[in-house]
Amino acid sequence: MKVLVAVKRVIDYNVKIRVKADHSDVDLTNVKMAMNPFCEIAVEEAVRLKEKGVATEVVAVTVGPKAAQEQLRTALALGAHRAIHIETDERAESLAVAKLLAKVVEEEQPGLVVLGKQAIDTDNNQAGQMLAALTGLPQGTFASEVAVDGDKVHVTREIDGGLQTIALTLPAIVTTDLRLNEPRYAKLPDI
Repeated sequence: MKVLVAVKRVIDYNVKIRVKADHSDVDLTNVKMAMNPFCEIAVEEAVRLKEKGVATEVVAVTVGPKAAQEQLRTALALGAHRAIHIETDERAESLAVAKLLAKVVEEEQPGLVVLGKQAIDTDNNQAGQMLAALTGLPQGTFASEVAVDGDKVHVTREIDGGLQTIALTLPAIVTTDLRLNEPRYAKLPDI
């Protein structure tokens, strides 16, 4: 089974952000960028599925500027087989990203698509749900546990009353929560 995992370039969460003098946006001059922490969890889950023999191929995809290659290299260093970069210098909003990812899903035909539940820069929590709507695929959001069993994926998610486990028929879309796993570190030579 092919697993497609989306990654996003964001300001490193350890960096104190600065606002531009005209208050129009965040000042990105000389700011360290990194992979969105929820996307790191998504990549880790895809790689773990590969290590269990469930996934035969892990494909990382990103939408962003040329510099986003850095995050794709990190995904490859963590264990992804291939990377797809949809290059744009424009700020990509959630719906535009979901539409672009829908085209990638159509071309790649993955058995499972894994995304972080939200990005730490915009904090929208929309791309996964929009992608599911555009592709017509079932979705499991806020996954704290993912188990693939034949043509089904069982997603355990945290809800107000405790835990809920749902079974989705593959292909499906899953968005990751913080408790799903602890991402490994990429070795610098691998990057």
